[in-house]
Amino acid sequence: MICLAWFFALPPVWQGLFATLFTYFVTALGAGLVFFFKSMNRKALDLMMGFAAGVMIAASFWSLLAPAIELAAELNGNAWLISAVGFMLGGAFVIGSDLALSKAERIQAKGTATKRSILLAAAVTIHNIPEGLAIGVAFGSAAMGVAGVSAQSAVMLAFGIGLQNFPEGVCVAMPLRRDGATRLKSFLIGQASGVVEPVAGVLGVLFAITARGALPLALSFSAGAMIAVVCSELIPESFKDNKTVAAWGVLSGFAVMMMLDVALG
Repeated sequence: MICLAWFFALPPVWQGLFATLFTYFVTALGAGLVFFFKSMNRKALDLMMGFAAGVMIAASFWSLLAPAIELAAELNGNAWLISAVGFMLGGAFVIGSDLALSKAERIQAKGTATKRSILLAAAVTIHNIPEGLAIGVAFGSAAMGVAGVSAQSAVMLAFGIGLQNFPEGVCVAMPLRRDGATRLKSFLIGQASGVVEPVAGVLGVLFAITARGALPLALSFSAGAMIAVVCSELIPESFKDNKTVAAWGVLSGFAVMMMLDVALG
């Protein structure tokens, strides 16, 4: 509680920075498993990814989209239009990134396994940009007094994103290790995918506290990006081998985030 009180007393830029440094650290932690193992229990990873998916789905509505709609209505009355446009733009960013990387992967299909693993790392890195922005925008919005967004809910959002970063770090580093890369090289490439989050987090905070009029668009953009990440990466990957385990993970993550977000208000 003392640590949380200290954290909540910080300026929003520092809150966003520390929160996204946490999510980066979790990515590095996942990548760091290559120093001890060449693989990890698949059921545990699927449960973790499913739980993270549930947390991110709940956070996308209660911490991002609902406040965006309320603030848009307060500012100009076009709540449905601004929120829908922002939501679709966020999703389009992630989907467009996936398509571009899929094309690059097809071009490199005859390349080495290491090149394919590096493409995976690039995909994860691109997805981490909107995730970092979402955390930063949430802390900035809380500092600006946006209804429905609190520093506590922003912390929970960072926790959910950090949780799904662990298997991301594993999924980037482990294939490299299996393909013959050294432990150190596998770790460095795996953890590098999370480096962009602190940068994006600080930019998200700065944007939120300097452009209040654009906050509904930014919040809904973040929500759309997170839903797209869940649909394109977490759900398909976690449900591929252990559908029942992953389904319980999604339900549990959603329920936990919903209860915390509503309780912390």
